[in-house]
Amino acid sequence: MRIAVTGASGFCGGHVARAAAAAGSSVVCLGRRPGPLGEQRFWDAASAGPDLSGVDVVVHCAAAVGDPAPGSRAEAVMRAVNVGGTARLLRAAAGRPVVWVGSASVYDPLRDRSRVTEDHPRGNHLNAYGRTKARGEALALAAGAVVLRPRAVYGPGDTQLLPRLLSRVRAGTLLLPGPDVPLSLTAVENLADACLAAAAWAPGAYNIADAAPYERDAAVTAVLHAHGVPARIRHLPLPLAAAAARAAEAAARLTGGEPALSRYAVDQLAHPVVLDLTKARSQGWSPDRTLEDHLRSRLSPCLVREPAADSRSAAIRRGGQRPAPDTTPLWDDFAPAEPGVLSALLGGRRRYEQQLALQRERFAAAEDLHRRAVADHRNQADASSRPP
Repeated sequence: MRIAVTGASGFCGGHVARAAAAAGSSVVCLGRRPGPLGEQRFWDAASAGPDLSGVDVVVHCAAAVGDPAPGSRAEAVMRAVNVGGTARLLRAAAGRPVVWVGSASVYDPLRDRSRVTEDHPRGNHLNAYGRTKARGEALALAAGAVVLRPRAVYGPGDTQLLPRLLSRVRAGTLLLPGPDVPLSLTAVENLADACLAAAAWAPGAYNIADAAPYERDAAVTAVLHAHGVPARIRHLPLPLAAAAARAAEAAARLTGGEPALSRYAVDQLAHPVVLDLTKARSQGWSPDRTLEDHLRSRLSPCLVREPAADSRSAAIRRGGQRPAPDTTPLWDDFAPAEPGVLSALLGGRRRYEQQLALQRERFAAAEDLHRRAVADHRNQADASSRPP
């Protein structure tokens, strides 16, 4: 099978392209920049239609993401890519199966989202991303495509979700809006598997996420821990967070830039959002990857604690006993150290001291070898300079 993957140079598209190749398919990467493998074809989704000659299936991952200010140039580009680009792609597809990667951001944020099925109302979007993805998916659904609605995609190569979260840590504290809530997240590997399987699914929309939702605070704490960020979570009252978001959006409208905080960002973290996966599961798809898998894969095998000894492992998933984020330190026995060292070690003071001692021993051994080599070189030079 010959699969075209749009946006293959990006986070999600790159994973889909590699997964398709690993499954034995021939891959055509479409985008402004080269994808990770396969045939490369240039496509600017904002201005032209793609070349889909010789392609059997299309997986459309290309999208403009972000939180642009209303009326800004970035908003216009987002509309051109997410809406106009979809229309151009569907015309070029000419009846080929299309898997269109959408977003759970299309769902109405003013309705209860503690259990979201695919018929949940769409509308009342809080930013241009939600509006343009909703318009784009409406075109895709009308054309008979399969539309996937993942939420908060994370994984290797993520440039949006986790980096933004980590950048919000200030003075060892991360402020999160409102109380702890359950949230659906989506491992990019689970999304890639769904993209490849969905070409055989009946047309329509499907929620895509990890098998079970996560408790927000426990998940965020685990992410901070795995990235070596010694921070504690504090809860910002929701009215205060909403007011700050409105002020930041007003300032962004004046500058045309992206707001430092938006109502959309607050909404994504402050309210329960749990996707019902029944429809996708009925097609035979099953999400196997979890946030814990991703975080553990970041750690050196010799530094990973066994799950049974880690009280946080079970707390990541919904239903586990959650640690108290305001009082529980990330390390049992924390000692300040250089951030790069902490990131590599991800452990307490005893483990840090053990690793540091080992490094010192190796350095001392290397110095000793160097001294011996220099001494041997000098002895050989002296011997060769003596008269016979």
